[in-house]
Amino acid sequence: MAKVSMALAELVEKGAQDDVVRELLQQVAQRLMDFEIEQHTGAEYGERTGERINSRNGYRDRLWKTRAGAIDLRIPKLRRGSYFPAFLEPRRTAEKALIAVVQEAYIQGVSTRSVDALVQSMGMTGISKSQVSRLCGEIDERVGAFLNRPIEGDWPYLWIDATYVKVRQAGRIVSVAVIIAVEVNTDGVREIVGVAVGPSEAEPFWLKFLRVLTRRGLRGVKLVISDAHLGLKTAVAKVFTATWQRCRVHFMRNAMAFANKGQRQMVVALINTAFAQETAKDAHDQWRVVADHFRANMPKLAAMLDDAESEVLAFMDFPRAHRKQIASTNPLERLNAEVKRRTDVVGIFQNDAAIVRLVVAPLLEQNDEWQLQRRISLEGLGAISDNQNERLSAVITG
Repeated sequence: MAKVSMALAELVEKGAQDDVVRELLQQVAQRLMDFEIEQHTGAEYGERTGERINSRNGYRDRLWKTRAGAIDLRIPKLRRGSYFPAFLEPRRTAEKALIAVVQEAYIQGVSTRSVDALVQSMGMTGISKSQVSRLCGEIDERVGAFLNRPIEGDWPYLWIDATYVKVRQAGRIVSVAVIIAVEVNTDGVREIVGVAVGPSEAEPFWLKFLRVLTRRGLRGVKLVISDAHLGLKTAVAKVFTATWQRCRVHFMRNAMAFANKGQRQMVVALINTAFAQETAKDAHDQWRVVADHFRANMPKLAAMLDDAESEVLAFMDFPRAHRKQIASTNPLERLNAEVKRRTDVVGIFQNDAAIVRLVVAPLLEQNDEWQLQRRISLEGLGAISDNQNERLSAVITG
């Protein structure tokens, strides 16, 4: 319990400025007031019952200033007597406790006992198991709406990457992959289209994940960029008529395993000569020259280059304006870094649902930001789209 409390305290400090935390804090504060007012009236909102002892009488607005930002509250009024939420005083202690309520539900997979204890620490009378379920159901509803929204239009480029977290399963602590999928449509706009938790090497997991995306409307995929996860390449072939691009950055890291410390700089420089070519044919020709160079003294590296040639150079068959971005999963690095920053604070999750709750928070913010700022060059997108409408050539960076 001490470890959980420390983790929550750290997360409060690290995440206090996030818009998502502020929005969730507002929702939870409003629901806690609703739960408390039900005890004062003896009935839920709009419920007709003989046990009712008082009635609501509208709301009064109040601005609540917290470390997560200013929050607009609608405090319920009663027809007889007055009501003021206990968590507003004393301010700082109650504020910290309420943020902890949000994050306890958000991170730990909804522990009724813990949430109830935190609510009581704010001077309230506590909330029931059903109220906790209703409260966290509203949080999950927002997350679910984001992950299940329809996908419209053509999306030629699909990036998929995984980061790993620990979770309790059947009494054991295991490592699972958090998969994030990002697409670019034919208007050059990026969107986060999917998140899932599972074993990254299992083909059935990848098939299910990709088929969910297609059922939501994902179409027009021409290139899938990812690391060499076992099962993903096969799943891509079964679901899409698309090329698979093995992440260039991850490949280079794997290649370094066949070179000693003194050879690595030379190996990187030689392989990069293939990536620097202007055309796909020149890149493949240079790749084979480099592989032959290593064949005598570094045969394992040469064999690796032979096996990976088509996978690592797949991006060369696409428009030159896009090659830097579609050669690797680097466009997802910022997302993964933010996810790791948050998940590292928690350490061990109670279940997969708790992982999804925490991971989707920064993704919601990033996705909104991309709608306004983040674009890939429009040059060449029309040529690879199933919809061959004419487009104005433009380059927009962000």
